[in-house]
Parts: sequence; structure tokens; C-alpha cells
Amino acid sequence: MRKLVVSLFIAGLLAMGAGAAQAAEEPTSPLTDVVSDLYGTPYKSSGTSKKGFDCSGFTRYVFDALGVDLPHNSAAQYQLGTPVAKDDLQPGDLVFFKTNGRSISHVGIYIGNGTFVHSETGRGVVNTKLSDPYYWSKRYAGAKRVSVPVLEAKAETPKKVNAVQAASLPENQAKKQ
Repeated sequence: MRKLVVSLFIAGLLAMGAGAAQAAEEPTSPLTDVVSDLYGTPYKSSGTSKKGFDCSGFTRYVFDALGVDLPHNSAAQYQLGTPVAKDDLQPGDLVFFKTNGRSISHVGIYIGNGTFVHSETGRGVVNTKLSDPYYWSKRYAGAKRVSVPVLEAKAETPKKVNAVQAASLPENQAKKQ
């Protein structure tokens, strides 16, 4: 019995070490940099700080750290941005839910791989699968993409300059002469 317990303990340590090594190799983004420090923050009704967040206080805090001001209300946040199909979600998109059965009453931030991060009553800031068959998938109401320049800059390839702008660039002025 003792050997079994020790074997399981060692296997657990090895698995944790492999996970940490894998996490260290994954590229980070400004979004993951902000969110990673907030996991485990408790839920607090009307909360807007690291002492405790409600759902919209959490999204507002994260977006504020990324340079975007959001209202502190999930229904008001739903009025912003461009609608996004569930199949087209990108990290940073806001995902909305009707937890009261009638109207938008919960918001989180999509982080990729079918997962969103949010401040949940009783659990605080956690990751959850959108496909959760018991609760979240049944209450999903939609998603919005709000312009976050720091995230867009990271995802963009070099900007294309239209022909009129290109002709007026100093390096192209010299070629004309």
C-alpha cells in the first residue's frame, strides 16, 4: 500500500512538472498576462477590484488594464462591440449569458479552446468551458468583439498601406525625383 501511495505521489509530481514546463513554453498575450494574476480572486457583489469581482466588474477591470473602458453592467457591455458567431470567437471576445432566463445577466471573456474566464458566484475568477452541458451552454446568449488595440496589434501582420499613403511616404518621395 505504501509503495502505491508513493508511486502515485511521484506520478503526480511528474505530471505537475510537465504541465509547468508546457505552460512556460506557451506564448503569452497581454490578455493572459492580465487574467493570470486574477485567478482565484473571490466573487463579490458589485466588486471591481482584486479584493473581489462580480462578473462585469471583472471584465471591466481586465479591459481597463488593456486600455479600454467598459461600463460596470453586463447588459450595458452587451450593447457594445460587434456581434460574433460562436464558431468565430477569438481570445478577448466578451461572452454573454442569460442566467436569469430573461435578459443578459452574466459576462465573461473568451480565452480560446472553447473556454472563457469569469467571476462566478461562490467560486470567484475561474475558467469554464462554453460547452458545459449542465449550465453555461444552456444559458449562452451571444458574444461581442470590442476593439482592444493592444490585442489587435499583437494579432496583426504588418499593416498594409494604401497606394495614396504609400506614395506620400518619405522613402517613396525620393524614388520619384
